[in-house]
Amino acid sequence: MLSTNTFQRTHNPHQNMARSFWRYIHIDLYLLLSIILLTIMGLIILYSASSQNRVVLEQQILHISLAFAVMVFFAQIPPLLYQRWAVWLYGIGLFFLIAVLLVGHTGKGAERWLSLGFIRFQPSELMKLALPLFLASYFHKMHLPLNNRAIFVALMIILVPAILVSKQPDQSTAALLIIAGGSVLFLAGLSWRLLCSLAGLAVLCAPLVWYFMHDYQRQRVLTFLNPERDPLNKSYHIIQSKIAIGSGGLFGKGWLNGTQSHLHFLPEHSTDFIFAVCGEEFGFLGSIILITFFMIIILRGLYITIHAQDTFSRLTAGSLTLIFFFSFFINMGMVTGILPVMGLPLPLVSYGGSSMITLMAGFGILMSIQTHRKLLTT
Repeated sequence: MLSTNTFQRTHNPHQNMARSFWRYIHIDLYLLLSIILLTIMGLIILYSASSQNRVVLEQQILHISLAFAVMVFFAQIPPLLYQRWAVWLYGIGLFFLIAVLLVGHTGKGAERWLSLGFIRFQPSELMKLALPLFLASYFHKMHLPLNNRAIFVALMIILVPAILVSKQPDQSTAALLIIAGGSVLFLAGLSWRLLCSLAGLAVLCAPLVWYFMHDYQRQRVLTFLNPERDPLNKSYHIIQSKIAIGSGGLFGKGWLNGTQSHLHFLPEHSTDFIFAVCGEEFGFLGSIILITFFMIIILRGLYITIHAQDTFSRLTAGSLTLIFFFSFFINMGMVTGILPVMGLPLPLVSYGGSSMITLMAGFGILMSIQTHRKLLTT
């Protein structure tokens, strides 16, 4: 007698054929469609934010095309190879971060770029992937939950690249690296008691961190605590961002009708503050739709995490999903004034290539974890 599952498989040949095709090319169709929807909406918003600049739109389409190609390539690599290469990727990332401090190129006041002659890139973007992969590989070889020695080693693995990145200075990426490593620790079974202890230690170290911060970073914190303290200078960005979002109301002013960005009141309206353009032109409902696209991707990432078949895959998928979540949460938080301005772009929406390629490479790893799963039979 045929089981229910066998009956369904034999009576849905076209559906099974489609699933087999996407699995054969190692692409997760649900994640792919979600990413496509988000990037399309991002292009619509960017076209308006750039004052209908076709050059910017064409360059962004080129960035997206390259990022999709990277995603497909990374999806073809089995998770076992990522596990084997993790330590080498981490070591190469550290080498490049040190090289940036020695011979890096300055961009927007920070030495974040490394030139190899034919290409310029940000090594900190490589570390966003290498760090969680290395930690996941490290924890895969031991029994969970974690012991104190493993936690100490993990903290050193996290802090070394984070400190190197903060020296560039790039505090926003350094914070993301700490989040990336911390998410692996959390998923590996870090106890709430120890987690609270580490949070308390971070609070106690706040005065020391304040001492080593650059002046512009201190001004960002002070502006966050009191946005009205310098409305024409230090607080200008966040005040104009709130005006743009608030003026959109429920339905927005309409596509291409935003005034804050088109009249250049809103700074960085194509990059860091592009969510404010969405709020002004598409209103509260449009912002909710954009956030919904983000959440669909995150939920799919969590689904892949839950169904991963080994410790390395589970920790890697979970950390990459959380990196994406915190990237968009921090950006929206700083644009709406609930977090200090940190200079993080809105993932897959803001203009730029480096961050987008890194994110899409992470999605490729997620797809690899999902599509390379072995079918378990009973």
